[in-house]
Amino acid sequence: MKATINNVAEQAGVSIKTVSRVMNNEPSVRQLTRDKVMAVVEALNYQPNLAARNLAGTKSFSIAFIYDNPNAYYIIDMQNGILSACKKQGFELLIHPCDAKADSLLTEVTKMVKHSRIAGLVLTPPFSEQPEFVQQMKDLDIQVVRIVSGDIAPDDIAPCIMVNDYAAAQSITQHLIDLGHQDIGFIAGEAEHRSTVERLKGYKQTLDANKITLNENLIIKGEYSFESGVNGAKQLMSLTKKPSAIFSCNDEIAAGALFAARLMGISIPEQLSITGFENSPFSRQTWPTLTTADQPNQQIAEDAANLLIACARKQNINLEAKQYTPQLVIRDSTGKASKFSD
Repeated sequence: MKATINNVAEQAGVSIKTVSRVMNNEPSVRQLTRDKVMAVVEALNYQPNLAARNLAGTKSFSIAFIYDNPNAYYIIDMQNGILSACKKQGFELLIHPCDAKADSLLTEVTKMVKHSRIAGLVLTPPFSEQPEFVQQMKDLDIQVVRIVSGDIAPDDIAPCIMVNDYAAAQSITQHLIDLGHQDIGFIAGEAEHRSTVERLKGYKQTLDANKITLNENLIIKGEYSFESGVNGAKQLMSLTKKPSAIFSCNDEIAAGALFAARLMGISIPEQLSITGFENSPFSRQTWPTLTTADQPNQQIAEDAANLLIACARKQNINLEAKQYTPQLVIRDSTGKASKFSD
């Protein structure tokens, strides 16, 4: 027979209200009481009915994650990170894919927010980088936390978790330069993503700091996809002055570039070095494995969800933007520069 909140309260020797406060992770409960209640919860395998809690009062115990991103690994990491926080804090997660370019986007999300009675939203790019959209979500009287590329929050509309793509891109580019590469191609993600802007800025700045003249022909517009890497690498390697290395804006692009290089009979890294970004499973599943920047997306997402739940509970928290800087991971896809020969 399924345990109820009454069973937990009776065995723990506390009131039903105290059990509720413990399950809601309210900070006012004494640690001794919390430990006693949680011991009974585990012994009885008590599972609170979160949908009923949402309907029972004015508080909501659900948050939502909306996304429009072709990178499946990124989305899975985000979901797992947010779910981890929700399980620890007694919240449910609503996952809602959207088309960021749809004319009906605002209507769709507004309907979802009102129908589901959520406490708040975790926003990732491109939604998190659109101030007007963020403000529209805030106007619905819900909490919002954003994951944004950069080292400084773009505004004070809603709290941010920052990812310093600029510094990480500097590290990747410097690694290639230290290996002797001068002609370094760059395959970009979508231009509207701040991550693309920040990674390109880090690449350009590092070339300049090393007194390497920027060749605009080596910068290829693209998307965060495998196909973009294939097409971008083919375009770069068709140039008269071919690059000896390619900085790919994410691991999926890098995997595509590596695939294209193989089709063209180019040896990696002997004739061409390739780097990715994010340290997704793509970076470890290719051969050779990819040099990349480790971006801990699951932890970033968990931090964002914890901050969102704290805001929803109106807890006293530090809203100063927390920052992550992806760290260089050197693997087999990069090596010393050598002149490419047909």
